[in-house]
Amino acid sequence: MLNEKALVNDALSMINSSLTNYANAIAQCTNAQLRSTLQQIRNSDEQFQYDLYKIAEQKGYYKAAKPASPQDIQQVKADLGAF
Repeated sequence: MLNEKALVNDALSMINSSLTNYANAIAQCTNAQLRSTLQQIRNSDEQFQYDLYKIAEQKGYYKAAKPASPQDIQQVKADLGAF
C-alpha cells in the first residue's frame, strides 16, 4: 500500500503529464469551442497542480531545485540567442 507521500508525488506526476497532453491538444485544435473547453480544463488542472505542489512542499514531500544563479540565466539566454 502506498503512503501519503507516494500518492501525492504520483498525483503530481500524473497531472503534469496531463498538462502536457492538454497543451498538445490545444495547439492542434481547430474547433474554437473545443479549444476553449480544453483551455478551461487545463487552467483548472494547473491550479490544482499548484495547490497540490504547495501542500507537498509544506509537508516536505517535494523539494524544489535551487534557483538558478544570475550567471546561469545569462548563459542560457546567450545560448538561446545564438540560434
